[in-house]
Amino acid sequence: MTRTSLLPEGFRDSLPPHADGAAAVEAHVLGVAHGYGYERVDPPLAEFADGLASRLKDGGLFDAVRFVDPVSQRTMAIRPDITAQIARIAATRMAHHPRPVRLSYAGSVLKLRGGALQPERETRQIGCELIGLDTVAAAREVVTVAVEALAAAGAQGVSLDFTLPDLVPTLAAGALPIDDVDQLRDRLDAKDAGAVAQIAPAYLPLIEAAGPFDSAIGRLRQFDVAGVLASRLDALEAIAAAVGDRATLTLDPTERHGFEYQTWLGFSLFAEGSPREVGRGGTYTLMHEGGAEEVATGFSLYAASIAGAYAGARRRLFLPVGTPPETGAELRSAGWVTVAALEPGDTPEAQLCTHVFAGGQARPLGG
Repeated sequence: MTRTSLLPEGFRDSLPPHADGAAAVEAHVLGVAHGYGYERVDPPLAEFADGLASRLKDGGLFDAVRFVDPVSQRTMAIRPDITAQIARIAATRMAHHPRPVRLSYAGSVLKLRGGALQPERETRQIGCELIGLDTVAAAREVVTVAVEALAAAGAQGVSLDFTLPDLVPTLAAGALPIDDVDQLRDRLDAKDAGAVAQIAPAYLPLIEAAGPFDSAIGRLRQFDVAGVLASRLDALEAIAAAVGDRATLTLDPTERHGFEYQTWLGFSLFAEGSPREVGRGGTYTLMHEGGAEEVATGFSLYAASIAGAYAGARRRLFLPVGTPPETGAELRSAGWVTVAALEPGDTPEAQLCTHVFAGGQARPLGG
């Protein structure tokens, strides 16, 4: 017999209090973004696959679920990431808008398959994109918004790990020429010192140039005797100064996983209580019709990763039968979640309440 109640691998129901926590995270993040001038857009769940694939330089749809649209008979794709859709909106519907364009979004994304560290195939993505600039000032603003958004969502122990996605190509094109750039980047990303020593021993110091931000950037400056990386390192220090003590800062200059289409800056966000990163961002290039390119800076956060650690305990106030409706309205205005008894036998325990309204005030259950 088929068990129709089972969900496919990589899918799950989000139940209380985690669904409420995820919704609160989304509201807080978008609230911070709105305060910085990022206006909300809401693209559709699926688009024509060829258009979606063409929007991010070196992006593509390798992890997208595709299907044939019965109306147009064209291949469509369910978005595995919303960033490409923001690129389409900026290039078409908002092409007339003065640059930079500040946009925010929230929505579900679907991946073809899950991974060992992230088995979920459907997730909720929240983010901001600043289209038209990838300067130090733009990156500083985007990183600041991301850190403030996490704080507003209740995250504790936030840490920020910077990377330089185009580090190896930049060095290979100037001070340290190398034939097989892709192989070297892979080995540096894997911290495979033996392989790096065989391919390009001059790049070995990059493996050690990772760790706490101040010491790591110091080692990078010692490595960069030709000054090829000076502007990037200056930019990193300016961004780090803007963050200050609101996050723990680290630097892994050769990290590439998850930064396939970022350009000079990438960063990962972590928070206490979450087993994996809760967000990612950086600078990148958008592809427009006719091959035109446009720079951008942005970040994405994953509500479930944050809400899993910060959904918070329920705080529900039980209103016994006979409590005047206006009393309940006053309590809700004061910030309480009220649960009214609908029959005499109802109890606060049955309604998962933490407090009960008695004697004209809210009292802790059992207190």
